[in-house]
Amino acid sequence: MNIVQTIAIVVPWAAWLAYWIATSQGVKTTVRKEASRSRTLQSIPLIVGGALIILPDPSWQALVPDWQRFGLQAQCGLAVLVAGLLFSVWARLHLGTNWSVSVTLKEDHELVRTGPYALVRHPIYTGCLIALVGAALIGGEWRGAIGVLLVFASLAYKVRVEESWLTGYFGPAYAQYRREVAALIPGFY
Repeated sequence: MNIVQTIAIVVPWAAWLAYWIATSQGVKTTVRKEASRSRTLQSIPLIVGGALIILPDPSWQALVPDWQRFGLQAQCGLAVLVAGLLFSVWARLHLGTNWSVSVTLKEDHELVRTGPYALVRHPIYTGCLIALVGAALIGGEWRGAIGVLLVFASLAYKVRVEESWLTGYFGPAYAQYRREVAALIPGFY
């Protein structure tokens, strides 16, 4: 993978991260937070997967911009990446003050089932997965597919923890939501 591809991946993600940081204030008070060991277990495959997707090849040649490496596949990947990030932003907006970066329960936590939450139960994760598939397409290497699988495994673990908490908190309402709406990928998971 060439530095041009890496930059095409990093720039949209950096803008997304800046938005995430800017909107992280003004959320409800946390009443229960995931243990640091659980967050660490979830973070390891996330970091390794992200590195496989984003890092340029370890050579000096990869650091010389090669615009021919940014052909139709990479351009389509960029469109998929941006669409995924926008989907996650839509979900973040819909979640409002219930949002947090880690698995938490908020004071007066609400069960949101509208907008992207009517399509999947964890649309922020779905949007990020879509964006990572786009990033893997930009890179155009097998390691990108492995990276996406590692991140999927990380998010599937996080979903299990979160679903357990939400089922305990919302009871039958969340159980019904689970029956009606897929977790991450409609028709698959």
